[in-house]
Amino acid sequence: MQRCSMNNCPVVLVHGWKSHPGVWKRLALRLEERGIPAWKFDHSGMRDESAPAVAAALQGYIRTMREESDHAGAIDIVCHSMGTLATRYLLEVMDGSARTERVRNLIGIGPPNNGSSMAELFNDPVHGPGIRRLLAGTFVPHGYRPAEDAIVQDLRPGSRVVAALRAAGIRDDIRYRVIMSANHAAASGFFPLFEGKTWVFASDGTWETTYAGDGIIPHADSYLPGAGYDILPLDPVLLHREPDTYCHLRLPGNPEVIERILEYVTNPATRPSGFFPEGEEGTRK
Repeated sequence: MQRCSMNNCPVVLVHGWKSHPGVWKRLALRLEERGIPAWKFDHSGMRDESAPAVAAALQGYIRTMREESDHAGAIDIVCHSMGTLATRYLLEVMDGSARTERVRNLIGIGPPNNGSSMAELFNDPVHGPGIRRLLAGTFVPHGYRPAEDAIVQDLRPGSRVVAALRAAGIRDDIRYRVIMSANHAAASGFFPLFEGKTWVFASDGTWETTYAGDGIIPHADSYLPGAGYDILPLDPVLLHREPDTYCHLRLPGNPEVIERILEYVTNPATRPSGFFPEGEEGTRK
C-alpha cells in the first residue's frame, strides 16, 4: 500500500468551467518528471450538471484512483477557477464533519471562493447581454444563456452553494493556497476584451472594474480567510513581455504558476510569497 512521502503525494488536477484536462499538460509533465502521480479529473462531460454534482463525481474519481493505485495516504489537489468551488464543496460541505477525504494541500488558481463576479455579470439585466456578446466565441459560446447553466447559477455570489461554503468554513487539517494574478502594469494585452481590467461585483450590488484580478476573477472573489496567497507575477516586468500569459484562461499553463505549485507539493511548509492586499477583501465577503 502506497503512503504519501514528502515528494510523492498524488496530485489531483481539477479543471474549470467549460474547460478540459488538457489545460494541465505542462504541469502534469513536470509532476511526472519528479515522480509525482498526476490524477487528472475530467468533468468536461458534465456541463449541464450542478457544482455539487461535479463535487460528487470528484469524490467518486478520487475513490477509484485510490483503489487502482492502492494509495490510502494524503493527496494534494490543484484546481483552476470553478474547479476550486466544486472541490471545496466536496471537502467542506459533503465531507466537512466526517473528514474521510485525506487532503494535505488545496491549491486554487484564480478561484471564485466567494462566488464569481463574472457569473453574476452574465445574469445582470443591464450589462449581461453586452458582456455575453463581447465574450462570445472566446469565453462563452455564441447564443449563451446563463439562466440555463446550472454551474453558473451555483457560481453566483448569492447562490445556495456559495452560502453553504461560507457557513461550513475551511478545514484546519488542510493547507489552503490561493494563486492569483494582477495587472500591476495596467497592460491592455493582459485581457484585451476588458482593456486589461476585471469586473467586480460589490456587496451593495454595484459594479467596478479593477486591475486587481486576472481578467475574469477579481481578487475579492478569491479572498479566503486562513489561506496563503501568491499574487503573480512577482516581477511586474513580465507583464510587459507576455501579459496575456497571466490572464485567467492561461494560468494553469503559466510557468510561474507551475513553479509555485511544484514548490507547494514538494515542500508543503513553504510560506506563500505574498499576502492579501489590505482593503481588497472588503468588496464582497
